[in-house]
Amino acid sequence: MKKLLLILNPIAGTKKVSKNLTEIISDFNRAEYDVHVHVTACKGDATNSVKELGKDADLIVCCGGDGTLNETITGIIESGIDVPIGYIPSGSTNDFASSFSLPTDILKACECILYGNPTPCDVGKFGNSYFSYVASFGAFTKASYNTPQSVKNALGGVAYVLEGIEELSNINKEHIRMVIDDEEIENDFLFGAICNSTSIGGIITLKPDLVDMSDGEFEILLVKAPKDIQELGELIFALASKNYDCNMITMHKGRNIKVYANPEMVWSLDGERTDGAEFVEIQNLHKRVNIIC
Repeated sequence: MKKLLLILNPIAGTKKVSKNLTEIISDFNRAEYDVHVHVTACKGDATNSVKELGKDADLIVCCGGDGTLNETITGIIESGIDVPIGYIPSGSTNDFASSFSLPTDILKACECILYGNPTPCDVGKFGNSYFSYVASFGAFTKASYNTPQSVKNALGGVAYVLEGIEELSNINKEHIRMVIDDEEIENDFLFGAICNSTSIGGIITLKPDLVDMSDGEFEILLVKAPKDIQELGELIFALASKNYDCNMITMHKGRNIKVYANPEMVWSLDGERTDGAEFVEIQNLHKRVNIIC
């Protein structure tokens, strides 16, 4: 019988995975999987469980939000194993699942895992850490890890928008020098995202034809600090309408990004707070993991 490691975050999103746990296990049992369940108890627990229990697994299934998936992928990379990942998205925004068109219905997600195919996916390396779909800084970034879970559950992506709008009135611009492959950019920015996703925090949505999650390149979205109220209004309209044809917003692509910034500037990796540094190198790990979809 094949071995399946099921990593479950019991407090992700609306906690709906826990309510369906018996059906989830039954589905995989009927497909001749011996299911070992690990319920996460703290930050980093998913990573440790993959390192300790994943080496003998034929399949690792992650039940949770983007943060839980981040930890699962980190465990696979740090342990050096090559095991396909099944993802049952049950977080507040599920940005990664949206990019891969994965179903958010629990039982449909199980069916997708059982009958889908492993698909190569790039992973981002941020210094010594990893991210599955985005490393961001500036406005909206704090909202991704500061918004209370109860608010996220009730409002989903809207919660980030509300927090983000509140931030725009008092956010400090960040002076950034960034080298994207051979292109150098330096300016004051409100927000920046190095991403491999069509959706970022439920706020920014990129067209699917712009994003290939296994092409070895990131999409880099940079929002310059507006100089006056008119530019600020244009920026807010661009974000609200999801029409990014705006002088303050630029898009780039690249494999290797070097960022020089204030060391006190905080980053968000897949929605989780990460300390900054005066210099950080961000690399694209081409087709590093396989996601079943």
